[in-house]
Amino acid sequence: MSLANIIRMPTGAGSSEPTPGAPPATISETGLHPDTLSQLLLKTLLNGEATGSVLAERLRLPYSLLDAMIQHARIEKLLEVRGMTGVGSAGYRYVLTDLGRDRGQQFMDLCRYVGPAPVPLDQYNEYVRACMAARLPVDRDTLETGFGHLVVSKGMLDQLGPSVNAGKSLFLYGAPGNGKTVVAEGIGKALGADMYVPHALDVDGQIITMFDPVNHRRTSVADETVSVIANATLDQRWERIRRPVVVVGGELTLEMLDLSFNTISKFYEAPIQMKANGGVFVVDDFGRQRIPPRDLLNRWIVPLESRVDFMTLHTGRKFEIPFNVFIIFATNLKPESLADEAFLRRIPYKILAKNPTTEEYCKIFELNCKRRGLRFDPVMVEYLERSYYRPRKLQMRACHPRDLVEQVVDICRYQKKEPVISRELLDAACSSYFLEESESQGVEG
Repeated sequence: MSLANIIRMPTGAGSSEPTPGAPPATISETGLHPDTLSQLLLKTLLNGEATGSVLAERLRLPYSLLDAMIQHARIEKLLEVRGMTGVGSAGYRYVLTDLGRDRGQQFMDLCRYVGPAPVPLDQYNEYVRACMAARLPVDRDTLETGFGHLVVSKGMLDQLGPSVNAGKSLFLYGAPGNGKTVVAEGIGKALGADMYVPHALDVDGQIITMFDPVNHRRTSVADETVSVIANATLDQRWERIRRPVVVVGGELTLEMLDLSFNTISKFYEAPIQMKANGGVFVVDDFGRQRIPPRDLLNRWIVPLESRVDFMTLHTGRKFEIPFNVFIIFATNLKPESLADEAFLRRIPYKILAKNPTTEEYCKIFELNCKRRGLRFDPVMVEYLERSYYRPRKLQMRACHPRDLVEQVVDICRYQKKEPVISRELLDAACSSYFLEESESQGVEG
C-alpha cells in the first residue's frame, strides 16, 4: 500500500500536521494479519451480544470490512444471529456460540487486549516520519502564541526559539518557582496543531497500547463523524489529540523508558517517551530521580543524535521507532553538578529561568487576579515589595503571585467574605506563606 493511502500529507499554505488516511476498505489495507482481526472480533463478543455496527465502532473499523469475517465465523459455528435492531446485516445482533466462547477464551488467554484494532508498526512509523518532515520552523510570533497565557520576557523567548527549532533537547535551570514546567507546557502549545496517535500498535502479533487518557487529551472535530460506519473520512483506529506534554519527576526510572509487559494481560504498554512522540517530554526536578543523571543521559544519547529509539519485546524481537520528542531537563540544581562537560555538550541549549523583574512580577500578579475574577491594583505589589521582599531580602519568584492570590481566596472562603486583594489579607497570606526568619534558621531543643 502506498504512503498516500496510509497518511495524508498537508497541502497549501498554513497547512497543519499530516493525518491518517481513509478507513481501510479491505483486511489487507489494515496491514494486519486476518487472524489478528478474527481473534479480536471473538474476544469483543465475549462481553455479550452486539450488533454489527456496534462491533465496527468497538474495533474502529468499517462494518463492510468486518462483514466477511462475521459471515465466515457464522459458517464455522463460532457465532450466530440472535435478532436484529436495524436495516441490513449491520443491524443483526450477533452472539457467540459455545464453540465461539471456548475459542474466544483461548484467544483471551493468549492476549487479553480488547478494544480498537491496532495499527501496524510500519504505518505508525510512516506517520511519525511524515510529521517530522512536515514540521515548520517556529518564529517569535508562533512562540508568543504558545506563551500567550504566560508572562515570559522577550529575551527568554529569543533563547527558547532556536532550541525549539533544533527540536532535540533543552536544559532549563534556575531557582525553584520560576515556571520551568509551565514554560515546557508553553513550548508544547507552540510546536503546532493537533496530532494523531493510534490506540494500539501491532508488532509481529504483539499488542502495544499507545493512547493514554492521562497523557493524551482528545480533541473533538466538528466535521468528523464519530460513527465508523457513517462515512468516516479518516482511519478511526487513530485518536486526534492535543500535542502531548508529558511531565515526569522524581518517580522516573530507566524501566519506565522501556516497553512494559503485563504478564497477566499478555500485552504491552508503550514507554512514557513513546507516548510523548510528536510533543514535549519534561524531566522535572532532573537530578532528583532514583537513578543517577549519568545513567539517564546515557539512555538518551542514541535517540537524541540519531532521532531513532529502539524497543525490545520479551520474545527478543528488537525494533526501531522514530524519536520525534523535544526533551526538556528542568532542574533547580547547577547543571555542572549533574553531568560532566561531555554530556552537557550533547544538550546544546542551556537556558536560565531567571527571577522575574518587578514589572514582570506585577504582570503575573495581574494575570492571576484576572483568572480568579479579582480586581487588580498595582499598589498591592508595591506594598508587598516594600513590606516583605526588601526588608526580608526575599527573591521574587514567578510562582509567588499565583500562590498569594490563591491564599487570599482561601482566607476569604474561610471567613465567608467576598474575595478581594487588600493589605490585611495579603499580610495574612504572607504570614503563612513566607517563613519567619527565626524559624527558617532552625529551632534548637
